[in-house]
Amino acid sequence: MTSGWTQHEGHAIVLPAHNIDTDQLIPSRFMSTPRDEGYGKFLLHDLRRDADGNEHPHFPLNRFRNASILVAGRNFGSGSSREAAVYALVDAGIRAVFAPSFGDIFSSNAINNGMLPAQISPADHITLLGLLNETSMRAQICLEESHISIGECRIGFELDQTWRTKLINGWDDIDLTLQRSQDIKKHKKNLEQSTPWVLPAANRQRC
Repeated sequence: MTSGWTQHEGHAIVLPAHNIDTDQLIPSRFMSTPRDEGYGKFLLHDLRRDADGNEHPHFPLNRFRNASILVAGRNFGSGSSREAAVYALVDAGIRAVFAPSFGDIFSSNAINNGMLPAQISPADHITLLGLLNETSMRAQICLEESHISIGECRIGFELDQTWRTKLINGWDDIDLTLQRSQDIKKHKKNLEQSTPWVLPAANRQRC
């Protein structure tokens, strides 16, 4: 279980690239690092640093180190299913990513780790790019009403209701399943009575 949240206020910046995949978010060579050491320092490592390990001074996350909201290009988090990509973002202090589209597994991993993958329309994406144009601005996110406010601009985003519930309560898939344990038991009991042949004999004895 993570810390649930309904509102977030922080600095928003732009990552001006499409198709940032999970291997870019955290290269595989860093994934043997113990999780409790934190993955934030590896976030976008090969884009943020040169071959000698020196930071590129103009890379957005190097210019604005207090950013907690990213506006990214389409297909963010595509590629492999590595959950470490989300760990790197969360450990670096990122609370939400806004993009026109996301990798499916990445989005699910983000929700399970308390980070918002907010899908916005291409038109709203262009609006945010114009507002943030190589700078950082204070922004407010409201999960309950599904919008982000930057300056005088308010932009809505899409979010599955179950995912919203998980973020607000800080639940992962196991927490959500436990919340519905009584319904699951009731369904299993009904199944045993109506279609007993679908359950193994050992399971039928425990119902």
